[in-house]
Amino acid sequence: MAKNPLHYQLTEYDCGPTAMLDAISYLFQREEIPPEIIRNVMLYCLDCYSTEGTPGKSGTSHMAMMFLSNWLKQFSRVGQLPVTSEYIAENQVHLGKGGRLDDILTRGGAAVVRLWLDEWHYVMLSGIRDGMVCMFDPYFRDTPYEDYPQVQVVLNQPFAYNRIVPIDMFNTTSLSLYALGPVEEREAVLLGNQNTLLTAEKTIEYFI
Repeated sequence: MAKNPLHYQLTEYDCGPTAMLDAISYLFQREEIPPEIIRNVMLYCLDCYSTEGTPGKSGTSHMAMMFLSNWLKQFSRVGQLPVTSEYIAENQVHLGKGGRLDDILTRGGAAVVRLWLDEWHYVMLSGIRDGMVCMFDPYFRDTPYEDYPQVQVVLNQPFAYNRIVPIDMFNTTSLSLYALGPVEEREAVLLGNQNTLLTAEKTIEYFI
């Protein structure tokens, strides 16, 4: 059984499907992932039209992410992949003790979130510890951010993350680097592997 390194987006627009497929790749072994997952992620995403009417050139919509999350939930119920999926939005989307994002990341899950990177952008979160979040940003970069020295660009963890970002950068409502932004614009998909996701029954360490 093996995992693949996480992927970078191929264009300026496909961060949404790339982040979703990276979350699946992070949570499951390569041999466990049915090809229907890849087909449907690409089918449902890239649904927004540019101002010139070009399909896909405004990326992926909230509605597409919500639909994809619900499809994954149904896909799991019919026994195709033991994945958990939940779409959350607005004031449910924040990082901090007791929050939904903290819960899924602490228990070994992943989250695909919409945040700001010069424009709206999707990334995958894979862990949280000591006020820092492990994140895989599908927009390739191999140099530090000069204006944001607190963001660590990581190149030696290709199966899990390529950024380490302070929690407080996410929670701001302004449109700054990696900010979740205005509350009404926030969304996330919480994902887990039913066979590995920690619960109260599986571990006591989660509560310590």
